[in-house]
Amino acid sequence: MADEFDVVVIGAGSTGENVAWRATDHGMSAAIVESGLVGGECSYWACMPSKALLRPAEALAAARRVPGAAEAVTGEIDVDAVLERRNDVTSNWDDTYQVRWLESIGAELVRGRGRLAGERTVEVELDDGSSRTLRATKAVVVATGSLSSIPPVPGLRDITTWDNRDITSAEEAPESLFIIGGGVVGCEMAQAWHSLGTGTVVLAEATDRLVSNLEPFAGEELRAAMEGQGITVRTGSAGRADRVERDGDGPVTVTMADGSTYTTDEMLVAAGRRAATDDIGLETVGLEPGKWIDVDDTLRVTGVDADWLFAAGDVNGRALLTHMGKYQARVIGDVLAEREITAWADNTAVPSVVFTEPQIASVGMSEAEARESGHEITVVSVGTGSVAGATVYGRDIEGTCQLVIDDDDQVVVGATFTGPGVQEMLHAATVAVAGRVSLEALWHSVPSYPTISEVWLRLFEEYRYRL
Repeated sequence: MADEFDVVVIGAGSTGENVAWRATDHGMSAAIVESGLVGGECSYWACMPSKALLRPAEALAAARRVPGAAEAVTGEIDVDAVLERRNDVTSNWDDTYQVRWLESIGAELVRGRGRLAGERTVEVELDDGSSRTLRATKAVVVATGSLSSIPPVPGLRDITTWDNRDITSAEEAPESLFIIGGGVVGCEMAQAWHSLGTGTVVLAEATDRLVSNLEPFAGEELRAAMEGQGITVRTGSAGRADRVERDGDGPVTVTMADGSTYTTDEMLVAAGRRAATDDIGLETVGLEPGKWIDVDDTLRVTGVDADWLFAAGDVNGRALLTHMGKYQARVIGDVLAEREITAWADNTAVPSVVFTEPQIASVGMSEAEARESGHEITVVSVGTGSVAGATVYGRDIEGTCQLVIDDDDQVVVGATFTGPGVQEMLHAATVAVAGRVSLEALWHSVPSYPTISEVWLRLFEEYRYRL
């Protein structure tokens, strides 16, 4: 006999937790199935540990920009202290507190491997080897996330490599590190471990630039900074690995497409993500295992009869970011509570931050995306260090602040900021893009002086000057 709940969630990462929370907050009963750590990728192997590894170098760079504070920086980063702090941030990979939180909201945690077993049914292989059948009266929500993808480089699947879990939980800095992939994970971890003592770091990206989904200037500025730090960056044809070899746990030999070779202690594969749907029973409801799960704007799964199956977070491929998974979780909770709501911000107003040096913060459409979608646009940009607030913040504040403006509707449809601390400027841009706030209203939204946010005023002045 099945145990019945209003909502059954497969996956207790940050998205699944928030689905359960929203459901119970609306008075529904919820069970959440998880075979690993409650809190998932973000808490233990992605957002939290990676930022803990990056933060010390960021803090030192900020101090060194300020006369007086710079002179007080006399030592090196204490790597052991950084790793201890990283361990604290991840609760030493212990999910006790997150389990208690689930209990506090009234959700039932079922420890085991959950698989769909037909309509509204989830079979759980429990950790003790027994099984349990859960039945949802309202909905089953798949929130199993994503996994590191392995590109088709000869030899790569035959050797031991690191993925994001290995690199963020490493107990010491390797002497040398080769990274395949110039996206967020590759760039952040290149700088993090270089600052923690990895002497030789090579970053290889097969496309023409780093963080290629962002504005070209962002990748160019990041590359210049990384090369200035002593990190080797190869892009385009020069960044394509032809084959890799490794004898057991010995050094990795990488042969590039141009014939050059590298020998490195460890290799990080950070070349994108794939849906974690290989073995969750999708075939029992007519869906293909191993694929992203298509959903509509209510997050209901398409291609499945009736309206009982939902998918949220990375697994649906709409916006692979923790905060957007939480956003989708809130939408699902409200849909199940019979409120009229749809998800649209994960299509038009997705904010993201790359916590590198320089930081890159963006939301909405890039210039290229806006032009491809048919918008009549004007692009304006100013230097991040062009305002008085930057002078107070420190010496040599560099970077670019750019807005993509829809000329017909007179609204901001995209924004990108680069430079130190720009993460804290992003939410204003997100409000402007998501809210479609008129330029007239933004013109009267006066930034405080002296802050770097005064670049908003300079950007609007630049736009008016062009009219």
